[in-house]
Amino acid sequence: MAITDIDQYAHLTDADVEALGAELDAIRRDIEESRGDADARYIKRTIAFQRGLAAAGRVTLMFSNRKPAWFAGTAMLGLAKIIENMELGHNVMHGQWDWMNDPEIHSSSWEWDTTCPSVQWKHSHNFVHHKYTNIVGLDDDVGYGILRVTRDQRWEWWNIGNPIYNLTLGTFFEYGVALHHLETEKLRKKKKSYRQAAKDLKIIARKVGKQAAKDYVIFPVLAGPNWRSTLTANVTANFIRNYWTYMVIFCGHFPDGAEKFTVKEYEEEDQPRWYLRQMLGSANFRAGPLMRFMSGNLSHQIEHHLFPDLPSNRYEEIGVRVRELCDKYDLPYTTGSLLHQYAQSFRTILKLAVPNALLKATSDDAPETASELRFAIRGGMSNHFGVDPVTGKRRGLRTALRELKHAPVQPAA
Repeated sequence: MAITDIDQYAHLTDADVEALGAELDAIRRDIEESRGDADARYIKRTIAFQRGLAAAGRVTLMFSNRKPAWFAGTAMLGLAKIIENMELGHNVMHGQWDWMNDPEIHSSSWEWDTTCPSVQWKHSHNFVHHKYTNIVGLDDDVGYGILRVTRDQRWEWWNIGNPIYNLTLGTFFEYGVALHHLETEKLRKKKKSYRQAAKDLKIIARKVGKQAAKDYVIFPVLAGPNWRSTLTANVTANFIRNYWTYMVIFCGHFPDGAEKFTVKEYEEEDQPRWYLRQMLGSANFRAGPLMRFMSGNLSHQIEHHLFPDLPSNRYEEIGVRVRELCDKYDLPYTTGSLLHQYAQSFRTILKLAVPNALLKATSDDAPETASELRFAIRGGMSNHFGVDPVTGKRRGLRTALRELKHAPVQPAA
């Protein structure tokens, strides 16, 4: 099963967890107190650049009957849509820039260039996902209602289609995100009425209609005789945005090391343990300045989950301090290349298409699914952790996981 005792899994004492929480609180205070003109210039310049890029793409596509113009216009429009969704829409609606008190760059007023209505996104993502991150049964982002991504999800016959659902979700990711608020799992379990879902669907339909009219009617018509090539360019730009955002999101949530948790763990949770759950339930990928920008700084998914409402341009700075805390408390800092993180996510999606009985390892000790019991089934693994009084070195989760690879499996009683 998923983690039920995060202290035991993390190999931290009560005092360790409280101290870790205090240090993370200090990081938040430092960033909040240092926000200022440089951050404001960053977001305003980003908005200006994104709008200029989108305008240039739209104008270029007026001449989309010529292949160079089609490719250039499509590329610019696709990049503009990525930046708007990732670095602007997602982050502005998290309230990262509300401190500026600028009505045009505020979580209460921003509507983004995608089919998901902002009002629904702020509930299903900002509230549900970030409050219940990776809690099986509470966080709908664990599989998005259609994918099996942990052995804690009971296998059903239709899970055989996991790889196909994954490809479909990536291709039409903006629509998957839009429909996410319908909460299909609650509908199946009759925890939400179809009348409520119908109301949500009407709001989604209005937003989908506006987006379709803009991309597939208005701008193609403005291109006159080049309407057909402009239409295909707009479709392609949306696919570019969809695949990129899908990959970034999946690389932050489903690689090995992004752990899952039980409702029991959540019920006994305080702020320091909420922090710890975010650290253990998220994954980063290595990125330079350009890649960070194009991912909305979600290459720092760990930092984003710790501080979702702090400015994204500060995540690299925050990441240095979070890494130092991971070293101090001997905790893993899950990261890798973009392709490596996605390969692990895809491997999980592929193998969980079949029942647990056909898989190796157990539901407590598999690459994609773990609990504190993974140490109990290995010889003596969970009996000693904390600071060694002789050496002064901490033996925490990172060391325990490293030792786990070489520890013998305990025979069944």
